[in-house]
Parts: sequence; C-alpha cells; structure tokens
Amino acid sequence: MDKLEQKICDIIDSKKEEIMAFGRDIWTHAEMGYREFRTAGKFTDVLKSLGIETVEGLACTGAKGYLKGKDFKGTTVALMGEYDALPISNHPDANPETGASHCCGHNAQITGVMGAALALSDPEIKEAMDGNIVFFGVPAEEFVETDLKSKMIDEGKIGYGGGKCELIRIGALDDIDITVGHHTNVSADMALSLKTNNGFVNKSITFTGRSSHAAGAPQNGVDAYNAAALAKMAVDIQRESFRDSDTVRIHGFTTSGGSATNVIADHVSLEYYVRASNLDAVIDASKKFDRAMRAGAIATGAGLDIKTFAGYLPNMPAKDSTAVIEALHDANESCGGKYNVVIPDHIDHSTGSTDYGDVSSLMPTVQFNTSGFSGVLHSPSVRVTDEYLAYVVTAKVFALAGYKLLKNGGNYAKAMLDSYQALMTKEEYIKYMDSMMSSEHMDMNPLPLLDDIKR
Repeated sequence: MDKLEQKICDIIDSKKEEIMAFGRDIWTHAEMGYREFRTAGKFTDVLKSLGIETVEGLACTGAKGYLKGKDFKGTTVALMGEYDALPISNHPDANPETGASHCCGHNAQITGVMGAALALSDPEIKEAMDGNIVFFGVPAEEFVETDLKSKMIDEGKIGYGGGKCELIRIGALDDIDITVGHHTNVSADMALSLKTNNGFVNKSITFTGRSSHAAGAPQNGVDAYNAAALAKMAVDIQRESFRDSDTVRIHGFTTSGGSATNVIADHVSLEYYVRASNLDAVIDASKKFDRAMRAGAIATGAGLDIKTFAGYLPNMPAKDSTAVIEALHDANESCGGKYNVVIPDHIDHSTGSTDYGDVSSLMPTVQFNTSGFSGVLHSPSVRVTDEYLAYVVTAKVFALAGYKLLKNGGNYAKAMLDSYQALMTKEEYIKYMDSMMSSEHMDMNPLPLLDDIKR
C-alpha cells in the first residue's frame, strides 16, 4: 500500500465503532424497496455532515453524494450500496414496523459505502484522485412485492420494478463511468465476484373462473384452480425445449387461490420468474410461458390476465478488475492478513439475477464479496457473526477500490474503460425494457351449461 492507502485504512479503523453502529442500526431497521426512507436519511445525513454535495429522492429513495461536487468534469466512479430488505418477518431481528429483515446483507453494502465516504472525504486523499467519487445509495434490488410495484407504475411513481433499472431510466446513472458494487457472502471471507448471471422477466398471472359446489354441481363451475394446474403442467412440458446452455429457470408460486375445499375456485393468482443467461433466451422462454398460460385458460374456459414486468438483464463482470483485486488484498493486509481472500481464475455462471446486470450492460461494473454473516441468504437463518468484517472491511475495500481507480491520473479507470464493450446503449436498454412491460387479457369462454340447453 502507498501512504494514502494506509491512511484510508487508518481512518476507517479509527471510525470502526461508528461504522459498526451504523450497520447494526440498519440491520434492526430493515425497510422494503422504494420505501427505505429512514435508511436513506441516515445515509445522507452522514454525507452531508462530511460536506458532500448530495442529491436525494432518486427513484423514490435513491441518493448520490458527489465527493467533488456534481459539476466536476472527469471520470466518475460510483461506489454503490443497496438499501432494501426482504419480507421475512419471522427473523428474530425483523423490523416489527415493516416486517422486513436484512437476510440479504444489504445493510452491509450501504454501511460500506458510508464508511468509504468517511475516508475518501479526507482533503489529502480527495485531492490525490484524478476523478470524482459518487457515494450511491440505491433502492429496491429485491424484485418482490410485485402488486405494490405494479400499482406504483400505474400511478406514475416508477417505471420499472428494479431500483437500478429505474435509476437508469430517469438518467441518474448518466454521469457515472464505472460502478463498484458489493454483495454479502456467507462462505468466503473476502472475494472478487467474477460471475455472469441470468436475466429475467417477472410474470403476474390471474385465472378467472365461476364458482359452484365442487361436489354437488361441479359441471356448473369453471375451475380457475384447474386452469392454473394445467398451465403449470404445460410449463413443465416446455422445459425440454430449452437449450442447456441458456440455463433457463422458470419458478413461481400461488399467491392466492380458492376459498374452500367444496367450492370451485373462481380466482387463482400466480407469480413467476422466467430467467435465462441471455436476452434472446429470456424472450423465447417468456413467449413459451405465456403460451402455456393460455393453454390452461383455453382448455378450461377460464379467463386469463398476464402481466409481464421487465426484470433484470444478465450480468457481465468487468474484464479488468485489477483495482478491486488489489483493494481486497490491501484491506486484508491492514487487518493483519487474518482473512481468506479468494480471487477466481475463471468466470462462473449463476442462475440467480441482480440488477447490477443492467448497470453492467451500460458501463464497466465490478463487484466484490465480504462475509461476516452466517446462515443461508434469503432465509431467517441469516446472522451477523463478525461486524468488523461485515461492515469495516467492506468500507475499506470500497474506499481502496475507488482511490486506486482514480490515483496516478486514473490509470486503472482508463484500463477498465478501454477493456469494456457495452452490451447496448441507454436508448436500446429503455427500448428493450419497455418491450418487456406488457399486459394480456383473455375473456372467460365457458361452454353453455347443459341444464340450460333446451332441445
């Protein structure tokens, strides 16, 4: 490490109690996507206390803090942290007011960005960087609560369900050149995240039927439950038509359906993700899914509504991750080398999805992992087991990565930008996303009741 990199680590260590207290506070006050008002307020309060020019209210709760002011001209690196939590109310530390808990580790992300701001705002360190740092708090990474987001879209409050997608849409990423992100890892202490990911679209489906006595007069009903069951079977039959290389995943659950065992269901709702490793495969699988839903409705005479929501794009890790790799090693060195640092030698593929994929389609995006958590992510078993690793080390890696990208005339940033080729322009991105926002309706079409037919 050079003198200023050591100073970054020293500043963060001197503030470790403040950083860990911030992470602990966010952990116990989890909030759901697009409603992270308290979390955003805590984050921006720190930025403002450091004299950092801050823009708030982006995509409802998003916030940007410009280290050198928003009018600075030059390479700009975003250190990005997510706010939102998951609707897992049976976690012992769930927020009783929201029913949410940070079983995804997003509290560590935003804490890490806050901690990085404490160090990079030091005048000597700030002056040494040939470029600008944006401390970016982003909402709504978890694609849940589709009904609420659909309502917000209808009301014009948002355009897309994912927070980073919405930030792209409104132009909040237009002045960013490179993004550094983070995700919690419950296995490796510290790691470079070198993975591609699936993209997806979200489906909200409603089958409409006609109630009747299930035993006494089933012939008079139109069973929405049977329509849904047949549609699910049709989806399963489609699976053999997917290419193995596209890693298609179609999965969902019944959000509502039926009122009693002896009543033919007149309303059944489903929610599904349709995922694949590339956009062509996402579109193909989406069309086959819709075809399967129609089959269930046609065969039973049920009505059908399909709402498709643009989800996330496949993730493309940056080709040049030198700055983040060095940041991981230097952060560990500052801790006496007590943690294990994993740098993969090849790119793996994950069938999960993240809206960092959308960012990576437009600009170089590199992510790293830190642990300090145990359990299975996205489950009530998640616990914080090492606050220093979860929060303080994360802050060090964020800060060191930003500094390394922009020191020495921004050589590392230039190398990252030179090695990057965008998947699409912003205009092409918006066009694709809008094309995946659609609604389809089929009226119920039952046969005449036999008891009503007169010969």
